[in-house]
Order: sequence, then C-alpha cells, then structure tokens
Amino acid sequence: MERPQAQPRSAYAHFQPITTRWMDNDVYGHVNNVTYYSYFDTAVNRYLIEAGVLDIHAGEVIGLVIETHCNYFAPLAFPKNVEAGIRVAHIGKSSVRYEIGLFEEGEASAAACGHFVHVYVDRVTRRPVPLPQAFVVALRALQLPA
Repeated sequence: MERPQAQPRSAYAHFQPITTRWMDNDVYGHVNNVTYYSYFDTAVNRYLIEAGVLDIHAGEVIGLVIETHCNYFAPLAFPKNVEAGIRVAHIGKSSVRYEIGLFEEGEASAAACGHFVHVYVDRVTRRPVPLPQAFVVALRALQLPA
C-alpha cells in the first residue's frame, strides 16, 4: 500500500473558507481530529447550498454520509483560517464521492486530505433517489479534467 501524500491546491476544483473556533482546539493545542470531519461536511454542504441545489430545511432530497476517511499531515489550530479544497471524484446514480483537502490559509500543501460519500435520499422515506439534474450540474463543476 502506497503511503498517503498531502495534496497541492491544484488538486481541487473549488475552495471554501472555514473559520476555526476556540473550541476546535484540543488539550494538545491543535484542532481535534473529529473536527476535520465537521469541516468536510461544512465545506461541501455550503457549496451545495450556495449553488442553489440543497435546501437543508425543505428540500425533497438530502445527503446521508455512508463512508468517511481522513489522512493528517500537519496540524491546524485556532485562530488560523482554513481553506477547504473540494473535488468530486465520482458521481453515481444516487451517490457522490467528495474529496476534500484542508489547507491552512495560504499554504501550498494540505494539512489533511480525506473523502466522504453521500447517498442522496428522499427526505421522508430515507430511500435512495436519483440525483436531480441540477445537482449533477453543480457536482460536475467540482470534477477535474482527467
């Protein structure tokens, strides 16, 4: 198995700013590992809301996380700002694999790289549904050329 490597900014299609908070730091003086997953979720969902395809309060379709992973390369800490790079690695019938790199503001290499998979489901039944066309368009904007 090849050792994971920090990704450069050029590996991502879009960036979302994230402000660290005092409570993000743990007793060791850096952002706690579980907070990175919150940053992943925040960056992706903010993009989808701003793209006009996700209505978290009344939309018929919502995303449920079914898989997550993160590799850590350098610490992040409050009060530094974070820039979350996002790309879409795969668009399925009802699922999407998002890949995220977390960068300290201005840094060339990611402090952490990870992914999560959303399965999009009907809000009421929680059963998978095909991705709406508007979602697909917004997701394709996050794909990098092969």
